Amino acid sequence: MALFSRRNKSDDRADTTIEPGEQPVDPAGPSDATDSADDGTAAAAAPTPSVTISTSSFRGVGAAPEAPSTPPVAARPSARQPGPMEAPEGFESVPGLRDNALLAMALAEITGQPETPQLLNVARQLLQGHVFLRVKGDARALLAEGKDLPLAIATRGDEQLVLAYSSGQALTKSVEADGDRDTSAMGQPVMALLRHVLGGPYAGIVLDPASDDARAVLPAALLERMVSEADEQLRVKTALSEKRTEETASTIVSAIVDGAPLWIAVLGRGDQPVPLKVEQLAKALAGDEELTGLLVDPAGPWIRLSRAELAPVLTLAE
Repeated sequence: MALFSRRNKSDDRADTTIEPGEQPVDPAGPSDATDSADDGTAAAAAPTPSVTISTSSFRGVGAAPEAPSTPPVAARPSARQPGPMEAPEGFESVPGLRDNALLAMALAEITGQPETPQLLNVARQLLQGHVFLRVKGDARALLAEGKDLPLAIATRGDEQLVLAYSSGQALTKSVEADGDRDTSAMGQPVMALLRHVLGGPYAGIVLDPASDDARAVLPAALLERMVSEADEQLRVKTALSEKRTEETASTIVSAIVDGAPLWIAVLGRGDQPVPLKVEQLAKALAGDEELTGLLVDPAGPWIRLSRAELAPVLTLAE
């Protein structure tokens, strides 16, 4: 998410919103929250899951105990406080398993019955990187033998939902809850998991199912929308979730120039996010010199891009 920063004669303030690399999974957009999300894609409160270790086939992608850092998502209704500029340092609540701290933080905001903005924030933060999956048996040995991996699932009526975890601690709580210790943890880039869920008979994902209130269910309809409208490589969100360097800004600008999805909240229409082409962004910047730059993903992790840094975008207006 980003903001055009328009300089007033008396002060600097942001009055128009834009989202580069952001999925429009939040019907509230980055301004005032709305109650839309009852369109079949809204996230749902987590049930008390009946957990089994499924024989569902899953061919893992690099079953290392510590998955590589992948993407980000962020967006917020204006009622939310701005997020941190940088992602937290890597933390291992269980040695050898690096937590997805941003996802864990989003889940921790849920108390009691989750509200729609909280669940949509979880959906965005889910795309900040990796998750952990629970596998029956030794995941490494199964992969070495070329076998598929039996994942832990939850059942809700006739529905099956894949279990995923934001941290080693959350996964440990599930093991303690059901007592099945013949399992192993496997870190996965989140997009690999989402594609697997959408390609199978699953109704969605349960995140941190044994973590009391700090859990969530994301239905398949929402996951499908996230995947279909996301940048394939999640370049902006990956750059924002990693440690900042002198190249971070140029990496994000290059992704925008190359067509990373942009979303802008249209004022006067309930602040609903709508797509914005990079050429439209370029013309807007070129046509108003008082626009000082972009604030990308103010819910955090965020970055401010100046007009100078956005020079490659401005050239598209020529």
